[in-house]
Amino acid sequence: MSQTVADMLVGTLEQIGVKQIFALIGDSLNPLADAVRRSGIEWIGVRHEEGAALAAAGQAKLSGRLGVCAGTTGPGSTHLVAGLYEASRDHAPVLALSGDMPRQLQGTDYIQTTKPDLLFRDVALYTETIASPAQAPAVIHNAIAAAYAGRGVAHLTLPQDVIGAGAQGAAPGVATLKPRGEIDAAQSDIVEIARRIDQAGKVVIMCGAGCHGAAQELRALSDRLKAPLIHSVKGKDIMAYDDPRWMGGIGMIGTKAVYDAVMRCDLLLMAGTDYPYANFLPTRPVVVQIDERAEVLGRRAPTVFAALGSVRPTLARLLQQVGAKSDAGFFNEVTRARHKWDEMLDRQSDPARSKDRIHPQAVARAVGDLAAGDAVFTFDTGLNTLWSANWIRQSGAQRIIGSFNNAAVGTALGQANGIQALDRARQVIALCGDGGFNMLMCEFLTAVHHKLPVKVVVYNNSAFGLIHLEAESIGLAPFEKGIQFPNPDFAALAQACGGRGFKVENPAALRDTIGEALACEGPAIVDAVVAADELPNLPHVEFAEIAHFAQAKIREAVLAVTGG
Repeated sequence: MSQTVADMLVGTLEQIGVKQIFALIGDSLNPLADAVRRSGIEWIGVRHEEGAALAAAGQAKLSGRLGVCAGTTGPGSTHLVAGLYEASRDHAPVLALSGDMPRQLQGTDYIQTTKPDLLFRDVALYTETIASPAQAPAVIHNAIAAAYAGRGVAHLTLPQDVIGAGAQGAAPGVATLKPRGEIDAAQSDIVEIARRIDQAGKVVIMCGAGCHGAAQELRALSDRLKAPLIHSVKGKDIMAYDDPRWMGGIGMIGTKAVYDAVMRCDLLLMAGTDYPYANFLPTRPVVVQIDERAEVLGRRAPTVFAALGSVRPTLARLLQQVGAKSDAGFFNEVTRARHKWDEMLDRQSDPARSKDRIHPQAVARAVGDLAAGDAVFTFDTGLNTLWSANWIRQSGAQRIIGSFNNAAVGTALGQANGIQALDRARQVIALCGDGGFNMLMCEFLTAVHHKLPVKVVVYNNSAFGLIHLEAESIGLAPFEKGIQFPNPDFAALAQACGGRGFKVENPAALRDTIGEALACEGPAIVDAVVAADELPNLPHVEFAEIAHFAQAKIREAVLAVTGG
């Protein structure tokens, strides 16, 4: 049998190390599926195309390597788009493939007609149609190269007759299709950063996702400068929670100790982070930034100097330039404040805090403490993100993935499936709000079907909890009819799908139930019924927000009396 364009595409993906394609089969994808069937790549059939895009994004976020997803003509491809924003916003290389009708039917208002290259233009760095077999080799190379170079989404439209036709040549330069390497900062920039650090008294180092792989350098720099290490949520997993230098997070997913340290420091070294919440960053010109993305330098806070470069090699060379500091007073102050905050977190996460109801902090703490030392956690978006991110005590070998830039609800399970497919022996735990889980709970069937032993923990409070909090923060009484909703029995749902189901409502049974679920074979759901009125800790609140909360509570009281 002669090689088709689909064979060439699949062969190229196999050469560069792609292990799975996440897709939902359709007629225009039949030539692609046939090529996959004859390859070493695993076809993972999802229940919804958004789940396919999320799975590919999850893989790419964790590994830095190309994730691949596909959807068929029309709606099959439009469903991909929402999930692809995960890869786009979190800078993960993904190739999205859209099946399309044969060329002779295009322009005739045929069934399922769309313009995929227009549809994907916002989410994709590169989007093209393979219009002929002769064009295919170059376009395939360009798409993969764009996804890696820009760390984002590339998209190809695949007319059925083209990908089923005989191939003409092979994709060029396959050896060049690989993740982008580290970037060295200019030596003059490193010297200038060292000079500024030497002149500063109190230094804080803020660590973002770009610091992965640089833990050794960060520890050494912290020790030399007597500088606390703080992190964005995307950097939380770089070190173990109990490392004495690792003071905690910033912002709502953070601590008061960190907020106070950032506001008091003489120099904030922001390394590999594009943290967007400027209200938690200094307004004074004390920021020095290191990042390999030129476009993020200086855009979040008053920045006095910045170096373009990857964090690990830049810090390694900075260590050779910067002088040691002897005064540990500031570091010790932050440490004492951090321990005080941690004691509060411990009290809030104690299952014995209430006899008859489970607090969500206890769920997060139990999951974190009982998880494998190298587990991967995927966080959903909502109030549940605060519970998971603030109360899980990571080991330093565990990884945390979430929708941290796109902030999309319902993304945790799809990403968990993709990550689990990379290594079915590694523990992968999806922590979901009930609202988010309801959106794409069909992807639990994908896990069962393909023997992906994902463990799903659902914070079940029968409400969109964060929406309640957000309404009050602007002085509005929450619209309870829109926020609250009934849930199915998630444990029974798991069993109906062919997985294991666990339900826990009694705090005394919480740890045993979660432990049993994490230890069982195959995919499982833990339905954790939690208190719906729990409020998160607020490391910093503006006076205007306090007034808004007060106004909202007054309005809620009035509505309760009047029945409005």
